[in-house]
Amino acid sequence: MPRLFGQAYGRDELLRRVGRLDQVAGVRLVTLGDGSERGVRVLEVRTGTGFSFDVVVDRAFDVGRCELRGMPLAWTSPVGFAGPWYYEWQGLGFFRNWGGGLLTTCGIDHTLFMATDTAAQYHYPPKQTEDFPLHGRVSNRPARLLGYGERWEGGECVLWAEGETLQASVFGEQLVLRRRIEARVGESRLTIHDEVENTGWDRTPHMLLYHVNVGFPVVDAGSEVLVPARSVEARGDHALEGYRTLGPPAPGFVEQVFEHDNAVEQAGTVPVGIVNRELGFGAYEVYRAEQLPHHFMWRMLGEGTYVVGIEPCTNRTAGRLDARERGELIELDPGERRAYDLELGALDGAREIEAFAVRVAELLG
Repeated sequence: MPRLFGQAYGRDELLRRVGRLDQVAGVRLVTLGDGSERGVRVLEVRTGTGFSFDVVVDRAFDVGRCELRGMPLAWTSPVGFAGPWYYEWQGLGFFRNWGGGLLTTCGIDHTLFMATDTAAQYHYPPKQTEDFPLHGRVSNRPARLLGYGERWEGGECVLWAEGETLQASVFGEQLVLRRRIEARVGESRLTIHDEVENTGWDRTPHMLLYHVNVGFPVVDAGSEVLVPARSVEARGDHALEGYRTLGPPAPGFVEQVFEHDNAVEQAGTVPVGIVNRELGFGAYEVYRAEQLPHHFMWRMLGEGTYVVGIEPCTNRTAGRLDARERGELIELDPGERRAYDLELGALDGAREIEAFAVRVAELLG
């Protein structure tokens, strides 16, 4: 049963104390009204613990703002959560319309750096190749809102939202991302279940990366990355020593990327977190290694762009063409689906941080 304000409440005991559930928790649909965010639909979710987050409906059902009692977990960029109608798709145009937030979905036919690859599978002679931008197009596609609300399961109350994002082209891919997000009243976490389906008639490449963006005050000088890495490799000319301990914002900082080979729990899951022990506050993710066999850390400790990305992915950092050459590029047959599961949440206080740290450490013996 939900535990709120230091006490557990059954359904009747809770509801007899409020006019309606959203006095303490709930899901509300709003539309942003100003600047480049004007017209963007957002679902505001509150679980009653002080944990709240926004589902940005018009940006692939991604998770934007996320807080625990007013303390943010997520980094947000100078762009804000602008509508996808401002997207510049070529090359690095992704950065022109990337608002950050707790979760940005990258894919669903391409992710990582730009590439030019064959398009012969679409049987259109003028289109023999296709150019793919950084991290693909899906996060700049609006979702169709299928539903949202609350559901009691015995003594537990589940807050839920469902959306469907179509990425399609004539003589191109026809992929659908169906997403369900759930959070339980009395908890400070959310779960995501995704299904990607090829709804077209041609065999189509598929890539997916969850760009989980943790910011200040979780990210600060002295904060620590908790990751069960059996081995780690730097993708660039930067040192491995001390990379799991974070420093203050630095002028002129150049991004750093590390690729992890992570140990896996008996249940097939991998826990990764970032914690600020001095503050007693942290953020974490749990993903399934079978679904997402690769994991990266994007360490960007610059001024303003002060963020650490913890990123499970279907592919290596080398990207699409490397995956094709290795025989690792996923291709979905017509009607084929792939499912993915992700948990995101807050670590509140020294006890929760230590328990999560022990969970990670035990994987490494």
